[in-house]
Amino acid sequence: MLEFEQYRLDLQAMEDDILELKEALNIEKTKDEVKELEELSMKPEFYNDLENSQKTMQKIKQLKAKIARYEKLYSDWEDLLTLVDLAIAEEDTSVLDEVKQSFEALKDNWEKTRLEALLKGAYDKNNAIITLHAGAGGTEAQDWCEMLLRMYQRWAERRGYTVTTLDYLAGDEAGVKSVTILVEGLNAYGYAKCEKGVHRLVRISPFDASGRRHTSFASVEVMPEIDDDIEVNINPEDLKIDTYRSSGAGGQHVNKTESAIRITHIPTGIVVSCQNERSQHKNRETAMKMLKSKLIELAEREQKEKIEDLKGVQKEIAWGSQIRSYVFHPYNLVKDHRTNYEMGNIQAVMDGDIDGFINAYLKASSLGQLNLK
Repeated sequence: MLEFEQYRLDLQAMEDDILELKEALNIEKTKDEVKELEELSMKPEFYNDLENSQKTMQKIKQLKAKIARYEKLYSDWEDLLTLVDLAIAEEDTSVLDEVKQSFEALKDNWEKTRLEALLKGAYDKNNAIITLHAGAGGTEAQDWCEMLLRMYQRWAERRGYTVTTLDYLAGDEAGVKSVTILVEGLNAYGYAKCEKGVHRLVRISPFDASGRRHTSFASVEVMPEIDDDIEVNINPEDLKIDTYRSSGAGGQHVNKTESAIRITHIPTGIVVSCQNERSQHKNRETAMKMLKSKLIELAEREQKEKIEDLKGVQKEIAWGSQIRSYVFHPYNLVKDHRTNYEMGNIQAVMDGDIDGFINAYLKASSLGQLNLK
């Protein structure tokens, strides 16, 4: 029964960590927030503004899911401790395998929940704006950019997030030159910011008739979507606004009117564009939100405050300074050079299974163990 005694000691030691996690996640405050939002949703005029009402209902759902995750963790811990106590009292060794499996699952769940508690940055809870740019290399790099786009779309789906394409510039022959997506969901930015940097692909190119191995690069930019209640003073005279016809992927979103918007902030040279909606007004509104996000990031960087929260790794985004390599040939391996975390199942990664990399980054970041060279 010594193994059961050890499990009991380990579980008892875990209790303080789980209770501290409750405080770190602000579970009681979150419950109060859910109550307030639900009371708001009961008011007769709530659905007069359909867009805001949908966002509120989505937020309620996300906050409830956060509470449920913690409560399940605590419940699993309680149930397992009870099972161990009963096994000791009745000297029942038949449940040892069940205890082992449940304990490992509990530790894994605790670790994932603990990582969520690390997302304390000012913008971590916000939606994320992700922009991908193909590097040098023409069609090969543009195809790689599209592969990454699919990877992030699948990752978002796994997490229950919603994805909207804001801007899309197709490749000359295949793939994507650049694309911007909005990922909506609780902590979307907190997780997605871990992906900021240059991503490197090594494979036998399907576009090379000689079957040679190629190396391609694509950069990933991640910004938080800034809430409307955060004010940013933008002088209209500093803006150059161009309209053009939408030209989405595969003919999607294409229309005959110049509804797409490109805004250039002249003092900083920042350029944002949006072509998702058929309404020029809607596209302009979204583009202005994107500009606001970038200007806030720039201001924070200039003040040297909160830069890690906004930018993730303080590392120049340049070809050759990749944060992660995806090798399809001569072997299969995806390796993050900041944390040394790696996966051999490259197809799973390309299908959106990247939480291991994100979790490793968050853990290493909290411990100050990131390799930024």
